Amino acid sequence: MAKPTVLIVDDDKMTRHTLSVALEDDYKTYTATDGIDALKILKKKDIDLVLSDLDMPGLDGLKLLEKIGQMNKRVPLIVITGQGTIESAVQAMKSGAYDFVTKPVNLDRLTLLIEKALENKRLKEENVLLKKKIKESFPELKFIGHSAAIKKCEELAMQVASTKATVLIEGESGTGKELITNIIHYNSPVAHGPFIKINCSAFSEGVLESELFGHEKGAFTGAVATKKGRFELADQGTLFLDEVGEMPPSTQVKLLRFLQERTFERVGGTRTYKVDVRLISATNRDLAKLVKEGKFREDLYYRLRVVRIVMPPLRERKEDIDELVNNFIDKFSSLHGKPISGISKEAMGLIHAYNWPGNVRELMNCIESAVVMAKKDILDVEDIPEYLSNHTAESETGTGSRGLLQELERKAIIDTLKNTRGDKVKASRILGIGLRTLYRKIDKWRIES
Repeated sequence: MAKPTVLIVDDDKMTRHTLSVALEDDYKTYTATDGIDALKILKKKDIDLVLSDLDMPGLDGLKLLEKIGQMNKRVPLIVITGQGTIESAVQAMKSGAYDFVTKPVNLDRLTLLIEKALENKRLKEENVLLKKKIKESFPELKFIGHSAAIKKCEELAMQVASTKATVLIEGESGTGKELITNIIHYNSPVAHGPFIKINCSAFSEGVLESELFGHEKGAFTGAVATKKGRFELADQGTLFLDEVGEMPPSTQVKLLRFLQERTFERVGGTRTYKVDVRLISATNRDLAKLVKEGKFREDLYYRLRVVRIVMPPLRERKEDIDELVNNFIDKFSSLHGKPISGISKEAMGLIHAYNWPGNVRELMNCIESAVVMAKKDILDVEDIPEYLSNHTAESETGTGSRGLLQELERKAIIDTLKNTRGDKVKASRILGIGLRTLYRKIDKWRIES
């Protein structure tokens, strides 16, 4: 394993040499006489940590710290300073330096500081990589479809993502409210910060308040230790409140106060906490109607809907179904190791004929089921879940054609297929039976279409 690299910057030759010799067993060291020389090395070499004197001719330690920041290099800098310039070292720490040591340098303290700084750097890098992997693990972190309705949502989401504005997302269950939240967060200024989610309908009134704002030890029975709430955990990031319409009145009051002042107290505590959190909320209920009914605070409603995005139901964007279906086929064939390359015209016709009350989530589950059950490399009618074809037949004709005698039914199917030139989707609609049922009867009576 390669040694971590340390750049020692000091205009004093003896200091450079002493520190280099002292650290060379554990680190690969480079030396620079001033800030300008240090920048040249930083551009050429992969440096893990910088030890820099504050008072140097040309480019001093503070200016070097600033330049490193501008280079967007995540390199921690430890300041080396004399006893008379500790105040300047403290100022350097306020400007981003990791810590400082005074001359003459205590090597034990310096080694400990270097280890802590490098560990801190490693954790930050791992955090960035983890968030990148999380983002990459969401291939659906993009809008699928080209309908006017979904394009409008996409434009709004990308416009608001670059800000820290509070967003309210409304829409039926399964329309993709959490998806749009992911898109906003991962394209926002706080994309590398925490991303905390909570479903407001999953907790009782008292528990929800504790989950959001935390509690102090002994605040209630069972509070055996102090606990941070979701707001504290989401500091410098995004908090997503799902099903916000289910929030009880008492919690609404505390949430309103936070939105007004950006402060809160833990349950059972008196200390006031201030955090920087981007808030996104979602609901499948009509909040405006709840306000009129007195079930949701009007002032909170307007605080939450600084920007409002309404996700359209799938039945209002049916032109996106083909693209969604093909996307889900690719996703689930890869996930389940099934070599599915597409879907038949008849099966797609069946999907288009259905009204999708469960929206995109229901379509996704339907395609996953079809992929799992498929016996060929093309999804066909027999792979589509039974409830879909049954529901389609009933919704179109009510009773269907089940009352026909078998021979009359067989003749009707043959005649209809002739009239539709073998188009089974049209034939099933004319006959008033589901597409799966039609395929089953064709196989039963060995009808050649």
